[in-house]
Order: sequence, then C-alpha cells, then structure tokens
Amino acid sequence: MAVTTEQIKLLREQTNAGFMDCKNVLVKTNGNIDEAVAELRKKGLAVAAKRADKAAKEGIIESYIHLGGKIGVLVEINCETDFVARNAQFQQFVKDVAMHIAAASPQFLNKEDVPQALLDKEKEIISSQAGDKPANVVEKMLEGKINKFYQEVCLLEQTFVKDDKLKIKDYLNSIIAKIGENIRIRRFARYQIGEEI
Repeated sequence: MAVTTEQIKLLREQTNAGFMDCKNVLVKTNGNIDEAVAELRKKGLAVAAKRADKAAKEGIIESYIHLGGKIGVLVEINCETDFVARNAQFQQFVKDVAMHIAAASPQFLNKEDVPQALLDKEKEIISSQAGDKPANVVEKMLEGKINKFYQEVCLLEQTFVKDDKLKIKDYLNSIIAKIGENIRIRRFARYQIGEEI
C-alpha cells in the first residue's frame, strides 16, 4: 500500500518520530495510524530497555520559573554524552519536564519512591471508604485507586500537560528511541511561594 505524506505528517505530529520511521511503520501497518503509533511506542520501549544499563553521567540541570515568580522548578536529567546534552531535542525535553513539574506538582519520581507508610495510609483510607463491599470488590477498588494515586503523585506516571495522550514515561522513552542514548530523570525540586515544607 502506498503511504501518503499526509499520513506521515499526521503520525509525526502524534509521535515526534523521524520521517523514515513513520513511513516504514505506516507501510508495515497498511496505513493504520493507531497501529503505527502502537508500533512506534513498542520500538521506543525496546530501545529504552536496551539502553537502560548504560551509564548516564552527563546531562543538564534546568530551571523553570512560572509567570509571576510564584513557582520555581529545578530538574536534573542525565544522558550518556555531553554531545546529547547539547542536542536541541534533549534540551526541549528537559524544558518540557521542568514546565510539567511546575504545572502538575508531582511529589515523587516513580512508584518505587513512594514511602510504604504513605501507601499504607492511602490503602487504609480507600478500604474505609469501601464499607461492607465484598473482598473482591474492595481489592479491585484498591488497585484502581492506588493506580490513580500513583498518576497524581509520581512524575513518570503523570499525563504530560502538553499532550494528554502521553505519560511522562512514554515521552521519556520516545526521546530515548529518537536520540539512541540512555536518558534518565534523576531528581527534581519544586518550590511554591508560601508552601509548607
């Protein structure tokens, strides 16, 4: 099947993947955009998994001050080489993450960083809301609400504020796939005027 430039353009807008990657995956999926997006995401995850054991000791620290100077963010994102640290795509990713942190106010980087005591407290609250429901219903409720809790407090699980079809971890994996290096969000701090520490 012949793939049109319009299809390629549409897929590039949705995924930020390269022109030839989009063309090849559209040919493979017979022009089905949804399947092509899924294929590109799988490819990104595969590249990210391959690069995960590479040392990421370069990178940049980015600051973001929200209009009015009421919210400020510092974020450190690492990559393997200083060449990539100067790459425009990498720098845009870092800026996007800093802006996202200001807007979405995550408390932790990932699920593993959430303290067990906080998780236990959250589960206790959810269980108490369940009332007399059967155990299997309570278990499903717990699973769903804990996942929602992670999406609220963990940066990598949050929906990207500039694209509601993308989680931050998906955006990260797409950048790893495009650049071809291990990239990791190492740490961040968010400050807000008047906020208790």
